[in-house]
Amino acid sequence: MRSPCYSFLVSNPPFLPSLIPGYSSRNSSFRRGRERFSFAKSLRVSLHGIGRNIEFPQGLQFDGPITSSDALEVDEDDDLMVQVCVTRTLPPALTLELGLESVKDAVDELKTNPPKSSSGVLRFQVAVPPRAKALFWFCSQPMSSSVFPVFFLSKETVNPCYKSLYVKEPHGVFGIGNALSFVHSSSVDSKGRHSTIKTFLSDESAMVTAYGFPDIDFSDNSIVNNKDGSSYFFVPQIELHEHEEISILAVTLAWNDSLSYGFEQAISSYEESIFQVSCHFCPNLEEHWFKHLKSFLAKLSVEEIHPVEMEHMGFFTFSGRDQADAKELKSVQSSCQFHCKLSHEVVFSNNMLNQEAEVGKLLTNEANINAVWASAIIEECTRLGLTYFCVAPGSRSSHLAIAAANHPLTTCLACFDERSLAFHAIGYAKGSLKPAVIITSSGTAVSNLLPAVVEASEDFLPLLLLTADRPPELQGVGANQAINQINHFGSFVRFFFNLPPPTDLIPVRMVLTTVDSALHWATGSACGPVHLNCPFRDPLDGSPTNWSLNCLNGLEMWMTSAEPFTKYFQVQSFKSNGVTTGQITEVLQVIKEAKKGLLLIGAIHTEDEIWASLLLAKELMWPVVADVLSGARLRKLFKPFLEKWDTVFVDHLDHALLSDSVRSLIEFDVVIQVGSRITSKRVSQVLEKCFPFAYILVDKHPCRHDPSHLVTHRVQSNIVQFADCVLKSRFPWRRSKLHGHLQALDGAIAREMSFQISAESSLTEPYVAHMLSKALTSKSALFIGNSMPIRDVDMYGCSSGNYSHVVDMMLNAELPCQWIQVTGNRGASGIDGLLSSATGFAVGCKKRVVCVVGDVSFLHDTNGLAILKQRIARKPMTILVINNRGGGIFRLLPIAKRTEPSVLNQYFYTSHDVSIENLCLAHGVKYVHVGTKSELEETLFIPTVEEVDCIVEVESSIDANAIVHSTLESFSRQAASNSLEIISASSLLHPMIDNVLFYQVSGIQYSRYKVKLCDRPTIYSGESSQFHREGFILSLTLDDGSIGYGEVAPLDSNRENLTDVEGQLQFVLHLMKGAKFSYMLPLLNGSFSSWIWSELGITASSIFPSVRCGLEMALLNAMAVRHDTSLLGIRHCQKEENDSAQPHSVQICALLDSEGTPSEVAYVARKLVEEGFSAIKLKVARRVSSVQDAVVLQEVRRVVGDQIELRADANCRWTFEEAVKFGLLVKGCNLQYIEEPVQNKDDLIRFHEESGLPVALDETLDDFEECPLRILTKYAHPGIVAVVIKPSVVGGFENAALIARWAQHHGKMAVISAAYESGLGLSAYILFASYLEMEKVKTSKEKKQGMTPLVAHGLGTYRWLNEDVMLNSLGIFRSPYSGFVEGFVFDASKNLKEVKINNDVIVRTSKGVPVRRYEVRVDVDGFSHFIRIHDVGQNAEGGVALFLHGFLGTGEEWIPIMKGISGSARCISVDILGHGNSRVQSHASETQKVPTFSMEMIAKTLYKLIEQITPGKVTIVGYSMGARIALYMALRFSNKIEGAVVVSGSPGLKDPMARKVRSATDDCKAQLLVDHGLEIFLENWYNGGLWKSFRRHPHFRKIVASRLLHDDVLSVAKLLSDLSIGRQPSLWEELEDCDTNISLVFGEKDVKFKQIATRMYHKMSKSKKSENNIIEMVEIPEAGHAVHLESPLRVILALRKFLTRMRKNSAETELSRNLLLAVKET
Repeated sequence: MRSPCYSFLVSNPPFLPSLIPGYSSRNSSFRRGRERFSFAKSLRVSLHGIGRNIEFPQGLQFDGPITSSDALEVDEDDDLMVQVCVTRTLPPALTLELGLESVKDAVDELKTNPPKSSSGVLRFQVAVPPRAKALFWFCSQPMSSSVFPVFFLSKETVNPCYKSLYVKEPHGVFGIGNALSFVHSSSVDSKGRHSTIKTFLSDESAMVTAYGFPDIDFSDNSIVNNKDGSSYFFVPQIELHEHEEISILAVTLAWNDSLSYGFEQAISSYEESIFQVSCHFCPNLEEHWFKHLKSFLAKLSVEEIHPVEMEHMGFFTFSGRDQADAKELKSVQSSCQFHCKLSHEVVFSNNMLNQEAEVGKLLTNEANINAVWASAIIEECTRLGLTYFCVAPGSRSSHLAIAAANHPLTTCLACFDERSLAFHAIGYAKGSLKPAVIITSSGTAVSNLLPAVVEASEDFLPLLLLTADRPPELQGVGANQAINQINHFGSFVRFFFNLPPPTDLIPVRMVLTTVDSALHWATGSACGPVHLNCPFRDPLDGSPTNWSLNCLNGLEMWMTSAEPFTKYFQVQSFKSNGVTTGQITEVLQVIKEAKKGLLLIGAIHTEDEIWASLLLAKELMWPVVADVLSGARLRKLFKPFLEKWDTVFVDHLDHALLSDSVRSLIEFDVVIQVGSRITSKRVSQVLEKCFPFAYILVDKHPCRHDPSHLVTHRVQSNIVQFADCVLKSRFPWRRSKLHGHLQALDGAIAREMSFQISAESSLTEPYVAHMLSKALTSKSALFIGNSMPIRDVDMYGCSSGNYSHVVDMMLNAELPCQWIQVTGNRGASGIDGLLSSATGFAVGCKKRVVCVVGDVSFLHDTNGLAILKQRIARKPMTILVINNRGGGIFRLLPIAKRTEPSVLNQYFYTSHDVSIENLCLAHGVKYVHVGTKSELEETLFIPTVEEVDCIVEVESSIDANAIVHSTLESFSRQAASNSLEIISASSLLHPMIDNVLFYQVSGIQYSRYKVKLCDRPTIYSGESSQFHREGFILSLTLDDGSIGYGEVAPLDSNRENLTDVEGQLQFVLHLMKGAKFSYMLPLLNGSFSSWIWSELGITASSIFPSVRCGLEMALLNAMAVRHDTSLLGIRHCQKEENDSAQPHSVQICALLDSEGTPSEVAYVARKLVEEGFSAIKLKVARRVSSVQDAVVLQEVRRVVGDQIELRADANCRWTFEEAVKFGLLVKGCNLQYIEEPVQNKDDLIRFHEESGLPVALDETLDDFEECPLRILTKYAHPGIVAVVIKPSVVGGFENAALIARWAQHHGKMAVISAAYESGLGLSAYILFASYLEMEKVKTSKEKKQGMTPLVAHGLGTYRWLNEDVMLNSLGIFRSPYSGFVEGFVFDASKNLKEVKINNDVIVRTSKGVPVRRYEVRVDVDGFSHFIRIHDVGQNAEGGVALFLHGFLGTGEEWIPIMKGISGSARCISVDILGHGNSRVQSHASETQKVPTFSMEMIAKTLYKLIEQITPGKVTIVGYSMGARIALYMALRFSNKIEGAVVVSGSPGLKDPMARKVRSATDDCKAQLLVDHGLEIFLENWYNGGLWKSFRRHPHFRKIVASRLLHDDVLSVAKLLSDLSIGRQPSLWEELEDCDTNISLVFGEKDVKFKQIATRMYHKMSKSKKSENNIIEMVEIPEAGHAVHLESPLRVILALRKFLTRMRKNSAETELSRNLLLAVKET
């Protein structure tokens, strides 16, 4: 019997397990806690129309999805049809409405050029603002809708209920229409047969979601029945899916002629859906949608079932059924809050509706008229969307409190402190964007609200105050708690009304209209607090009294509906085609003519406006200064550094303005400010200084925000409307002239501040601000306290690169960043009520809120702890309290310099010793104390299992904080000035392109040298007789002919060797030709690392330290030659002055080996002193015992005297005990320091404490990563007195400068040391050492320290040079002034500007390895294959390496890597058949024959190619598809394959079902490629999760563009189908018989292929044949699937090691074989 006909819903790779209900893991039921719930039983309640014909949703209908691998029943005779979903991502839209227009336009364009294919699934998606609108849009749909399904699904996960809808609008999904439906049933076709066709849906975009229910059976004649095991799921035609970061609006179209549902029908169905949602979309109601929510939901009259869930499943990329048995499963997600209409009569709903009693009954049943009025007020509030009530206890307000507490829709919070309660309400308004209601008793309870009312008024926050009062007869007569509450808050409220005491003589509708009017004022254009004073007479309890029902007259309609009594409407002006008229045209003209524009983004509360601000910034391309409260200041970055379309955020303009030269430079002709106040005072001051200019202020309220009186154009509009006008004006693209300057300045200051903050070992307040911003995610929000916290976060907060997959998919190409929600009380900027405001904000925004406040602010609102403890309707909070025991801000103000400390302490600092811990203990709140950096990071970054609020006390000190701020300001000022000098010098000499100055490399080469030495270098021990030094000289030519030289001098070690270094140099030569670099490189503050990543596309940490050092040296020297100055000159850009602060020479420390007797060593030392050396470093730990070394040192000290500085270097050779023994013996020798005395680095500080000897770091620095500051922190101990820095070992001048600055920051010596470089490197080191000495002087001045002595640098290795690379005189000699041996800056500068190479020491010179490109013909099975060959290198000892690219690649992509290993093997890459320039030609006699691109045929073709290339074996290297081919050939053709490198490869699929599904999937993709072309195919191909890491590569778009260069797209498509992993033979069983060397290479971030490689390795390792072969796994750090493109240098290193191991293995095998033969012969 044939299997029943099913449709399958799958992803790509082909199988999506466990998706649809009705599978065994769920047993057709839902689990909720311990209770099991059967959908089938409850279906009888919810389906109004069981067994009857109903109107059925139209769309492409499949027969039934199967959702687990075990449930897929596929026979050999069954046909599979896979439909691939093609996703097109449109540019982000400013609003949801514009997003809808965007997708409509895309579909309209599709209709004019309809697809030619008979089937297809197309998805158009656009990013829209993330503010929750799905529920509003759903509620706007008419009840008489004829388009189904229509649904809303909430994404609320924490106790969702109908009340949660009102507290804060939930993120969710709105969907309408049916693009695809999946019906799982046991039905047969119309003729009673079981169909053999199975249909799948594949989605590369990982964005499609299906929604539906189990246990529903839709039969062929549209009958709905409940049936266990059945299911109905659908993909909506129009969907708004809201995520935390963004919302995605999507339209899905599906058609299939073979299923009798063509493209025209799909379009027709779509047009019904789009017409309905377009007609029922009210943007004018969006802002205050909460006013209409209750009435909207009341229309959804249906009996809900509990606890039913609606399920939804995302289509992400999964492995097949048996991808190494490493299944990647995605479980079905479910929601228990939704409303879904499948038809007029079929409705499912849960936790959406409140089945409350009729209002009329509630009012008529009230005991007295006071209760009637109170209930009416509360009911009207809920109808207006006000459901969050803040209640203060009191007798007079009891009726209002009881009515609020008893209402089914309200959420109430109570607190005994009215002031804290009111601030809590303010926070709620900030988070939810709607008012909270405050209920208080009479008297001073009302007065306590004033501070919060002032804040709300100044910050335009809506608030409704319901204050109980005594009746008129008790006013002014001395009654208890009776004060004058009339207009109590004066002008700080937008509306006041004094209600009469409740009476049945006044219609209740008067109360309702008053409430409606009050809220209208509260939410108007000038939002703010409103006040309703509510007098009550006795009874104040529920005592019954008579009252007349006549007061309810006229409320009949109101009682039977859910709408407010009075609804306010605003007529919207009609706009068409984006044409702007009126006064805004003048503003647009001003913007259009701007040359030096600046965009200021002030405090913004709404997500829509933040979104609009970012799109505005992207459009204008002006520099952006974003206030910390804008949300854009602490953003998460998307794009790589220095991309030309990046928006330039100037985050540190405040600190840049400390520099007089920057303030003089800054000038603007147009400034646009969106949002309210700016925190930075210096920014405001510079705007005043630059005036007059056009100042455009955009804000929706009509009030003035212009304290400096600068505004020339006031636009009363919300930011969204203004941005819409600007975006539709379509200005010609033009960067601001300040673009490049401000970008460079900001980068320099950012790195300087990051260094200063990180280098400080103690925990500081700026460090808290710096790290706090890194800890935030899109799921969290920040509330910042006033005084110092907000200023610190504004100045020292930073952006980061941490963002989600959804954001990566949707925004990476279009928006530069994602924001973080940040707020604070900046209306009146007081320090009161901050904790309470933060808790209210947490309730309103529904995120995990981090709050940072000062200690005085915290103490000012300790009653807020009572609110915090209650934890009502919010997520846990973390409150950081910066405790410096007083008001630290006053220490930073001018008053601190002019006031007595005692007065400051008592009257300004208000110093205290209150225990915050005890306060938390008293309130039962968790408390954590933080005193170090690591403790802070642990608190912020390590998640806790406890879902509780936490108070974190951060210890600080007022005086220490003032010093830190002063230091940061000083160094920022210095960094700004230095940067500006470099900018100015470069700008004068060279014109800027697009306001950014770049130099370009026109040529580069290297020469290998070998110089003789006088003696064996001390780096070699034992009997080594190496009396020469080898390395490389880089020569780099700029576009103007300037030439710079750099030296690459690796120390031959496990980390580097000459062969590997030369391979990297060949790679670098390939990348550097035509490379551009910024004039800011000399800043040495991270600019090199950024440039290496952004321009060269490689991570700085993957370059050998010596290579990076030589490259930096060459670049800096080339820039110096271009500017006709020196390396020192381009760094400082200033004329030399005859000042002792600027050394013209550096002292040199002599190097002394300790071989010989003590007297012999002392004799040499004395000779060195006579030569003029002021310092000597003695190599120790070369003898049998440390005691002997101590004797030598003692003798040296005796001979040279006390005036000479003595150092020792043990090179990590002693055990701790040996080192201590040495230390105690030489304690009286007055050593300046000893370098690395112990083997274990963790014992360094302990050694100092035991021995008393000062210690210096040397080898410890070798192990540091790119940013060593974190590791250096533990060496801040005063016993560590120096760092010895070898630039060629630590990775160049930038890393060396960073380490040196850290040392100088902590008062330690920074000693530059050579590693036996030639005169070229030594000359550069002399200049670099001189630069560090100058920096040390500046650091001392900035820190107001005394002058520090000059350091003798470790450049004494010049004495080992018997010959040199340069013919120039080195410039190290005895100074006639000081009498000491010194290296002179003038000579070093001249040497580097006028380099004369000694050709006698040059071994060879390389300008790069040439690439030979040609075509080879290979005849196979009646076809001639013309294969494009890329040939690099000669047939060296290493043989031949054949490189195979992945799908859509070409042999070109391997060329950089091939050049890198060309010294080890002849490297050949090919364009695999169907790709690039390779082609196939049928023989003349067989013209009708179509070629096949099967695995067997391709392997056979490559085998014949190898035979033509070489008679011997080859090493085959393949990536992805090429890796599969490489593995196949290694297993099947081992006679020609010596080894295989499998990069991100797989042996295939074992399971027949998975193979069949994958084959069908790839067939469909191949057809998609033919139908839609390469460009659309590539967009979808690289949308998969497999490429997440690759998408972040700076050259991603450039690489993808190269994928378009294929001669024959049809052949590419055919290869995709023929070479499908589902069609190739599975190689899993053959792995154990592998008789070839195998290297399995994968990226660290590629979890899927790491699992596959691990299983392959274990399987091959079991083979007995593997005993004589190499089987290895290599994980490439910092890389994903496209390893060879993401981290090519590490791949080069891995390949070279593998080739070397193979050669060695082969030689050993050959030797063993020869020995055996020799034994046999004897």
